[in-house]
Amino acid sequence: MIFSVRGSSSSAFTAAAADSLPPKSPSTAPPSRIAAVPSAPFSSKIPTSSSLSSRKTLYLTSLEGFGIAKPRGLSLEAKAYETDRYEGLSFPDQEASSAAAQKVKIGFYFATWWALNVVFNIYNKKVLNAFPYPWLTSTLSLAAGSLIMLVSWAARAAEAPKTDLEFWKTLAPVAVAHTIGHVAATISMSKVAVSFTHIIKSGEPAFSVLVSRFLLGETFPMPVYHSLLPIIGGCALAAVTELNFNMIGFMGAMISNLAFVFRNIFSKKGMSGKSVSGMNYYACLSMLSLLILTPFAIAVEGPQVWAAGWQKAVSQIGPNFVWWVTAQSVFYHLYNQVSYMSLDEISPLTFSIGNTMKRISVIVASIIIFHTPVQPINALGAAIAILGTFLYSQAKQ
Repeated sequence: MIFSVRGSSSSAFTAAAADSLPPKSPSTAPPSRIAAVPSAPFSSKIPTSSSLSSRKTLYLTSLEGFGIAKPRGLSLEAKAYETDRYEGLSFPDQEASSAAAQKVKIGFYFATWWALNVVFNIYNKKVLNAFPYPWLTSTLSLAAGSLIMLVSWAARAAEAPKTDLEFWKTLAPVAVAHTIGHVAATISMSKVAVSFTHIIKSGEPAFSVLVSRFLLGETFPMPVYHSLLPIIGGCALAAVTELNFNMIGFMGAMISNLAFVFRNIFSKKGMSGKSVSGMNYYACLSMLSLLILTPFAIAVEGPQVWAAGWQKAVSQIGPNFVWWVTAQSVFYHLYNQVSYMSLDEISPLTFSIGNTMKRISVIVASIIIFHTPVQPINALGAAIAILGTFLYSQAKQ
């Protein structure tokens, strides 16, 4: 509640306050408590009414806080606020609690993102070891995400995006690049260890800089170029010392890097100013990618091959294989969804650092779970590449 005080004497204040307060009995109502606080700008005024309670603390703005001495003969205005009905005031404790809540929220996003990604990679590798058909595995991942979002929209658990033909046209090149990158990464993990795939994929910043420089004509500060040296050197060292090196697996990871760079470029150029973002943006991207990938998956592998491979996997693994396939499909969508949701809340720099830490968690977890043999020189190469990625994220800003 706001009331105004005009005049140069205390009587004006007394009159204004008395008019605003309801009648009270001296024997039952406690005295008003008035506290002075630093002044702050206010955007609105609420008319004085009889609803102002004398049982609540009043906060008065400080006239001197505006740097104005009270001259004689002039009318000055003060504003009072009830403690539970103030507007426009900002207290340090509230700002600190709001910042702390935001940090907790971002931390939750990151922890969920990393955990979901680790779980996806574990189940994805288990499926590929028993069912080495990466095209179908990739298709199922996109299908699961598309189904989850369609059900969410139908049940009104999530608000459906408002899209038009122009939106889908601009999304098409993004979806093509996303599809290629997704399939290439899955092919890579079907041939080599999860840790090796992610070590090579940590070299994505190098592809980003090279493509932006030579195809788009963008220039970068020298620290950005310098950060590419440990990235390229670390990836090369990890590749030549990999005990189970496979060229198809290596090339799959490299193609995935290149495809995701183009996905980011197309997304940045085509989706600028669009209202669809975050969770719904990734849902639309998954659906369009599914439409693109399905005919290619059928042509490359085919239902007959899938049926034979499925029977073999179920006979060897048992009913758990069905759970593996379901888990890798669902967790693929969930970790990507959370990453897009977190991108809405944080800066690109923070997101890039989080992505680097995610790769570390995946590499370490996969080595432990799958008992992947790692030579010291191989681990050194991985550490150098990841360090270079971190330096790149810092220099890019």
